[in-house]
Amino acid sequence: PPLPQPPPSPLPRRREASRSPRQRRPRPRRAARSRHHAAPPSPWLRRAASERGGGPGGGGEEAAAAAPGGSGWGCAAGRSPPRSCRGPRRMYRKEKSVPLRSSSAALYNNLSVLRPPGRQLACFGAVHGPSLSVVSAAADGPGFCHRQLRAKEGGMAVSTSLLTQAAWCVLPSRVLLVLTSQKGIQMYESDGSIMVYWHALDVTEHPPAQAVFARGIAAAGGRFICVGTSSGLVLVFDIPPKGTNITVSEVLEQHRDAITDIAAELGQAPDGAGDLVTADDAGTLCVWSAGEEFTLLGKIPAFGCTCSSVKLWNGIVAAGYGNGQIRLYEAATGLLRAEVNAHARWIYALDLAPQTGKLLSGAEDSFVHVWKLSRNPDTDDVEIEHCHAECVTDTQICGARFCDPEGNSFAVTGYDLSEIFRYSRA
Repeated sequence: PPLPQPPPSPLPRRREASRSPRQRRPRPRRAARSRHHAAPPSPWLRRAASERGGGPGGGGEEAAAAAPGGSGWGCAAGRSPPRSCRGPRRMYRKEKSVPLRSSSAALYNNLSVLRPPGRQLACFGAVHGPSLSVVSAAADGPGFCHRQLRAKEGGMAVSTSLLTQAAWCVLPSRVLLVLTSQKGIQMYESDGSIMVYWHALDVTEHPPAQAVFARGIAAAGGRFICVGTSSGLVLVFDIPPKGTNITVSEVLEQHRDAITDIAAELGQAPDGAGDLVTADDAGTLCVWSAGEEFTLLGKIPAFGCTCSSVKLWNGIVAAGYGNGQIRLYEAATGLLRAEVNAHARWIYALDLAPQTGKLLSGAEDSFVHVWKLSRNPDTDDVEIEHCHAECVTDTQICGARFCDPEGNSFAVTGYDLSEIFRYSRA
């Protein structure tokens, strides 16, 4: 008979357990797969329906995105889309920046641009503290000429008051550089070499706790320069064709808060639309008719937000506000025609290209947008179209200006930046 077998062990021994930890072989790991997630397209760069190729039988962008492995542009997986399928080309490209001797202060509309006739590069001006940095192209080479203008009191004594704004005012007979400060108003020749006029602000009329300054500069009526003050007054200066015989011809008294910006008509104003608009800290807008006597044509009430910048073009008032909105009004009636949530933060600058109706806006959210204003010929409605978006990374925009009347190039300044960024048509 067969011999009896020994009972099986309750815990079978493993061969690995008999090995030392150094003799154990590590189990090979699988290579991790890298997954690439396509970022959603920017709403500002969305192509028009005519560019999607969505004709009969084509399927367009939606069909390409639904295809397995498709890239959304109708191209095979793993292949880069052709140049014709990479979305719309950018309207503007960045050019070489312009250096500044000092940085730019966080002030409304802190950039002024003057393009002298016969020069390709414009003159730029930005305010910092008590001085204005003026940069222009050198006459004998590719470099730049720098000039520093400081705030002055009466005569030639240099003061410690801070500048609040600077702008070139182009009149038919002459061009003046106007500076506003906590002490008064200075007017220079266009190159800043000679000061032709000084107007002191009356500090005694204001309470001791109230700040006194001038802000808001615009040329109007062919021979006038209008400057706003912190008390809500608008001073109208009569400018002669030459010389220093500049006088205050009128004082406009419709605002109760500090003036933030003043703009003159840049296009052809319709009948009864006015040719000057003023804005204040409360958000109130006043439309004026310039002449021997300025006449108030209408007042657009505030809605609880500061209007920091304003422009006037072909009877359309474009106003930028602290909540990031751009509002378009009829200058003749004051009716609200359009409201755009253009920026996420406070708007600091607006500008208009008079020949094309392009609107430039810059804000604290680091973005600069280019818009296109127009009127519908059939319904006479005011229309606004977005054209371009530019992000200046980690920059609080405080000035934005077109460099030509067509809007083919623009410049941008930012808080605490010692350079001016330039962009031109791609």
